[in-house]
Amino acid sequence: MIAPTSRHRVAELGALLAEPARAGILLALIDGSARPAGELAALAGIGAAAASEHLHRLVDGGLLVAQAQGRHRYYRLADDRVAQIVESFALAAASPAPSRAVRTDAATRRARTCYRHLAGRLGVALFDALRVRGGLRIDGDAIRLEARGSAWLHANGLLDDEAACQRLAGRSCVDWTERRFHLAGPLGDHLARRLLETGWLRRREGSRALAIAPAGRSGLRALGIEWEML
Repeated sequence: MIAPTSRHRVAELGALLAEPARAGILLALIDGSARPAGELAALAGIGAAAASEHLHRLVDGGLLVAQAQGRHRYYRLADDRVAQIVESFALAAASPAPSRAVRTDAATRRARTCYRHLAGRLGVALFDALRVRGGLRIDGDAIRLEARGSAWLHANGLLDDEAACQRLAGRSCVDWTERRFHLAGPLGDHLARRLLETGWLRRREGSRALAIAPAGRSGLRALGIEWEML
């Protein structure tokens, strides 16, 4: 779990993220996956010894957790707030110049996972659709699903147990490509999982970007979201 924020903690986080190899490791895990050290070393383009040192620092810094499974240790982000920190750093580092948007992969901008929740233009569109219908209770960055929102999602096949989902906590998360809010936290995780379980969306191999299925186009249209317009 991330330690409480202070000027020293901010400096510590900056130092952890300032090393390209450590940043690469965090980006490789931002989809919520758990990976062994050898795989992370290859993805970061570094040797095993260097990866071991970087992983140790990231675990000590509270950004990663390690879990033993058989002979291997698997590493994952400590929680979704780590993903938010990484995305926030990406937002701060992004140039406002139009050329930056052109260089960003179009599929990633349209729909992707951020840790376990939905991000990109689709994530922003779903958050906006819930908000304008009065489906969310927003208190700062804390979010709860209102009865109106749960009924709307249930009617469109994205909720089974309305009452249980109303108890799920959510929070706003700044989308680094769109510079607007999408829905994170357990509520955001639940909706992203349902979009995949229903077959509306599918994962792209080797990428956080998500692809649309035929059922997803009609399903999103029922929510007032046109995939082609994202």
